[in-house]
Amino acid sequence: MTNLNGKVVFVTGANRGQGKAIAEYLVVRGAQVIVAARNYEEAEKVASSIGQDYAFPVQLDVTQKESWEKATDLVIQQFSVIDALVNNAGILIRNPMIETKPSDLQAMLDVNLFGVLYGMQTVSAHMMKRKKGSIINNVSVSSFAPIQHSSGYAATKAGVVAMSKASAVELGPHGIRVNMIHPGAIQTEMAMENNKVPDSYSSVPLGRVGQPEEIAKAVAYLASDDSSYCTGTEIVVDGGMTLYDH
Repeated sequence: MTNLNGKVVFVTGANRGQGKAIAEYLVVRGAQVIVAARNYEEAEKVASSIGQDYAFPVQLDVTQKESWEKATDLVIQQFSVIDALVNNAGILIRNPMIETKPSDLQAMLDVNLFGVLYGMQTVSAHMMKRKKGSIINNVSVSSFAPIQHSSGYAATKAGVVAMSKASAVELGPHGIRVNMIHPGAIQTEMAMENNKVPDSYSSVPLGRVGQPEEIAKAVAYLASDDSSYCTGTEIVVDGGMTLYDH
């Protein structure tokens, strides 16, 4: 069983969906979790539900480098270290390619790509001092097998993959690992349409959509010492949906 006892794990977008499930599960595995969200009240609510002895809420706008620096400084002041960073925050704006607006693409770039970059830059600077750390970027199967009407989203996620691999090469000599998780159809508000499972997911080989906790378990593995020789790794958690042509 994955052991995260004593580890401090920083999770972005932890106020709902996969991020909330990740925060909750990591605590079960023994971690001290940083619940980061743009809305501090939502972060505080989740942290309170987990328990103040195990979860620490921080306000974070991932699109702003200054916000990253402020949040990270607070965490370092409180815990002295950050053992793992989970870049989970993301947004999806679906439109046909021909109708994609520059403003929509920029919004996704700001959160999905720049948010990850700023997080890796800020937190890795602290990890370098200890010559140890794990960065987990929650990406998407859309980075290599795009769903319909998601060209802009797919582009941002493919960018995260390339940036993660390049960062794994650069940060490896500093003892910092950078890995990726690719969720498929996971039952969250962002992925479901009007809280219903889209018909397009009916042919997933395992016969169902995934649950947020199933992503959390993969995150726990990459945050733990069990994955000590993994960097630049991509774990696909999609029930087999990308094994066939859409």
